[in-house]
Amino acid sequence: MRHTAVVGGGILGLAVARELTMRGDQVTVLEKEARWAVHQTGHNSNVVHAGLYYEPGSFKARMSVAGNRSMIEFARANGVPVDVCGKLVVATSAQELPGLHALAARASANGVPARLITPAEAHEHEPEVACVGALRVESTAVIDFVAVCEVLAKQLEADGADLRLSTPALAIRPGRTGGVEIATGTDVIRADVLVNCAGLHSDRVAQLAGLTPPVRIVPFRGEYFTLRPESAHLVRGLIYPVPDPTLPFLGVHLTRMLDGSVHAGPNAVLALRREGYRWRDMSGRDLAEVARFPGVWRLARKYPKTAVDEVLRSLSRRRFANSLARLVPAVGREDLVRAGAGVRAQALRPDGTLVHDFIIETVPNQVHVLNAPSPGATCALEIAKHVADQVA
Repeated sequence: MRHTAVVGGGILGLAVARELTMRGDQVTVLEKEARWAVHQTGHNSNVVHAGLYYEPGSFKARMSVAGNRSMIEFARANGVPVDVCGKLVVATSAQELPGLHALAARASANGVPARLITPAEAHEHEPEVACVGALRVESTAVIDFVAVCEVLAKQLEADGADLRLSTPALAIRPGRTGGVEIATGTDVIRADVLVNCAGLHSDRVAQLAGLTPPVRIVPFRGEYFTLRPESAHLVRGLIYPVPDPTLPFLGVHLTRMLDGSVHAGPNAVLALRREGYRWRDMSGRDLAEVARFPGVWRLARKYPKTAVDEVLRSLSRRRFANSLARLVPAVGREDLVRAGAGVRAQALRPDGTLVHDFIIETVPNQVHVLNAPSPGATCALEIAKHVADQVA
């Protein structure tokens, strides 16, 4: 029986472990934290994306459409709360209409159930929205991704997987008789195959394993607000802007969660630590790595205005509210209560290019998931199948 060690206990690591276990592998999962889904999985918007944003034929496009279906089916089969509520992408000016139409064409190319609608039709879904046109996407859903991870962990435990919390991978070396050896500080795990699903630390794990990754993970913090309960009626479902096609971030948007609360955000600012959920969360090592990496400076030179705008929006509730008021004019500064934040593991090339698609690299006895940001959680079960194929 093949023994596979999976580094990372977020939704992707657990999904990969489940898929490998179903295929007959003996699996060990190593997670450095004391519980599952602590970082990206536990700090995202809990949206099951439909797949309309991504380049046709890309990993993201193929896996998002399939992932939307498989994630919703998994949730329903295992008692995980999920609401297929659909969403609106709205153009708030005539200048945004070409982008909206291009998004509709991309949705069609990707097989996403979406249709252009009039402002009057948009108001039937969202009475408070402001738009000159909209795209209605029927398959978008909201879910509890942490609950998905809890189910995956229980299934793995029932199937005999070796689940190790509070167990970091500190060193990785070739095994004496083949495979890999992973030192954890208290033990050495010997496995035939290593699968790296370490998210924010995926490039570092790859380096530990002897690879030179083609990208560097740069952490971007996305900050959220919540609408006050008395203002939550302003949003019935999900309202998104027409995205800037040059950036991987969708822009601040409004999402009604499963509990009826409405989340607003996120923005995107450079985090000062890979797990930096607040401005005061800093790491000398992480900052030094960012400062030494030429891709960060080249990215900043490409988008200086965007970088400044995002920082100002982070520091000003009024600016944040103004961004939301483009979508729903009734939202004001007084409606916002600061909520949590997430950190996106964004892969960046040395030339300053933001990597849009998933990156999965395979070398003998190793598979490394080097870039799987949003919609990575949506696609987790599909990425897991692809990774398991690479292991095989």
